[in-house]
Amino acid sequence: MKIINNITNFSSTEQTFVTIGTFDGVHFGHQQIIKKLVAEAKKANKKSVVLTFFPHPRMVLQKDASIELINTIDERASLLEKTGLDYLIIHPFSKEFSRMSALEFVRDLLVNQLNISKLIIGYDHHFGKNREGNIKQLTEYSHLYDFKVEEIPAQDIDSVSVSSTKIRRALHDGKLKTANNYLGYHFMLQGTVVNGKKLGGKIGYPTANIDIKETYKLIPKTGVYVVKSIIDNKIVYGMMNIGSRPTLNGGYQTIEVHFFDFNQDLYHQNLTIELLYFLRDEHKFDSIASLVHQLKKDEEIARAYLVKNLES
Repeated sequence: MKIINNITNFSSTEQTFVTIGTFDGVHFGHQQIIKKLVAEAKKANKKSVVLTFFPHPRMVLQKDASIELINTIDERASLLEKTGLDYLIIHPFSKEFSRMSALEFVRDLLVNQLNISKLIIGYDHHFGKNREGNIKQLTEYSHLYDFKVEEIPAQDIDSVSVSSTKIRRALHDGKLKTANNYLGYHFMLQGTVVNGKKLGGKIGYPTANIDIKETYKLIPKTGVYVVKSIIDNKIVYGMMNIGSRPTLNGGYQTIEVHFFDFNQDLYHQNLTIELLYFLRDEHKFDSIASLVHQLKKDEEIARAYLVKNLES
């Protein structure tokens, strides 16, 4: 898959099959659309293209600082690469771009820039200035500019009962299994290992403190999770705490991972942490000894989970 960071940088003499969307989560419903796109493009000997946008339109149009996305743009690209796509175009979303009419969008971008042969879109897709473009207009423009339009029926999307909103809600509620089932993969956090207060090491549970620079990235419910990561091409398992460490008077949210059977300096490394299982809520314990006792129980449960689920 080739990543193009602005649609004006795309050039191909070959015709394309295209789908459009933010695809936050690249969840099971999204995967069905893209799977169809890739298969049909190959069958017709065309190139498959996903056109997506960054920043998210709400970040630009509503200045929505509270927006939470399931994926960072890098995570989204990594997930889309696994689908067999030929091209991922990440077009900068701006206020100026948002003022492009539906006709201009189709004529200037899809037809003139992407050399489109077919557009496959999800049910009730809208585009262009004030979201004025819809399936009716797309169909009219397709006749005018000689390309095909296929809308994924509502029942095909509804049959898997997937939406990014449902996934976000599940993650906030600690319903990780539900979220992962909807996603079709393990929800992930990506960040850099930074210096912490090294309190974990003093109680026998050294941790890697993960700093996530993308402020729009959704952070799931506070609590303890069973996780895995790939470090130096090896799978490493552990448990992660998201929270303010109330027993240690933390006062601010941290993301800390204790890896099992692992002793290596990880400072400044970029890690991807996959969340496998939600263990428990965060609690304030009466003493450090009580906390350590609970951590030992957490580790026992986590290791038992990994053995049972063939994750060790």
